[in-house]
Amino acid sequence: MKYKKTILDNGLRAITVPMKGSPTVTVFVLVEAGSKYETKEQNGISHFLEHMCFKGTTNRPHNSDISTELDTIGSVYNAFTGHEYTGYYAKAEYSHVDKLLDVVSDMYLNPIFDEKEIEKEKGVIIEEINMYEDLPQRKVQVVFTDLLYGNTPAGWDVLGPADNIRKFKRDDFVNYRNKFYKAKSTTVIVAGNFAEAKVLKDIKKIFSVMPKAIKGKKEKVVENQTKPEISLFKKDTDQTHLVLGFRSFDIFDKRSKVMDLLVGVLDAGMSSRLFKKLRDEMGVCYYANAGQDAFTDHGVFSVSAGVDNKRVKEVVTVILSELNKLKTELVSEKELNKVKQNLAGTMYLGLESSNSLAKFYGFQEIMNEKIKTPEEIKKEINSVTAAEIKKLANEIFVNKGLNLAIVGRFDNKTEFEKILKL
Repeated sequence: MKYKKTILDNGLRAITVPMKGSPTVTVFVLVEAGSKYETKEQNGISHFLEHMCFKGTTNRPHNSDISTELDTIGSVYNAFTGHEYTGYYAKAEYSHVDKLLDVVSDMYLNPIFDEKEIEKEKGVIIEEINMYEDLPQRKVQVVFTDLLYGNTPAGWDVLGPADNIRKFKRDDFVNYRNKFYKAKSTTVIVAGNFAEAKVLKDIKKIFSVMPKAIKGKKEKVVENQTKPEISLFKKDTDQTHLVLGFRSFDIFDKRSKVMDLLVGVLDAGMSSRLFKKLRDEMGVCYYANAGQDAFTDHGVFSVSAGVDNKRVKEVVTVILSELNKLKTELVSEKELNKVKQNLAGTMYLGLESSNSLAKFYGFQEIMNEKIKTPEEIKKEINSVTAAEIKKLANEIFVNKGLNLAIVGRFDNKTEFEKILKL
């Protein structure tokens, strides 16, 4: 799983990951542009722009040209927008690498932002917003993010509000793209079965048209929480969806691998503590997940679950109890070794395809991390001790950084304030 990183004269980064014998190849382009780079009036434009890149380019001017061309070769393709980046990718049988690079680069470099297509796509995105509003397990994540960061870029929904979507004009897309879609903000990744020298030559030729320029910046996250906070979104649901979480640290923090192990103790498979406690023993939920979302200037540890409406307070109390155990008790050597093997094993299982390898290396690079190979990550995982996990739990699981978001049949914070403490 060797890779090569090449920096073009204009600052664009290219990552090539050859996979000899692979039947597929993936072309993936990432840019440092997402909802955290927007103003309040622009909120939603990063995601909307992503949609518009599929709706016509200077070389493929009709709205179906791109999809028809990729469908013809049996390609799997899509795009996504997050808080700190936007990505475009296409995967196909390896002989189509030239076609994939041509199409994906054309989408990225030459969108035309046809005004008629913009007006039609507004309806699509508004319905996407409506769809997620009807999914309480997704809505609760929005409520949780808003609880932590409020009316700041870190607190805004990536999709943006419908009112913004209705107002966007062609010039808004052109100006936003000109500000943030820079060579130094862009990483191109090709993974799979391909001729590396030729692909690198093609990348340099295609993307050299992007001029040298200072990349756009985002507003820095400021955190000043002093006590536990709660946000309730009342909705007539058949189960209650909750997120309980703590402010943690950014992606550059040296404790990141310790956090991975801590999360693994709680959520690494059906033998993990949360699964066994909440699902096997209590029978109160179908899903219960723990995770760390680390960004370039902040991070959040959280536990999310969809639970029986009548047992929500009981579940919150049990989750807090499980977190407290990590503060007071050392994870046994047997359990720690199990989690280490699980994390390493699932990492390797997740790197079997060209698209997964492209994302593995691409996300590390776009978030400005030092790229680590799977072997290096496995070594870091194995070096974590039970004492480090306990120390981290005591640093992160503190009342002043505790937050609870709920979507369900509740509108009285008082009943949760009594139990929301460690």
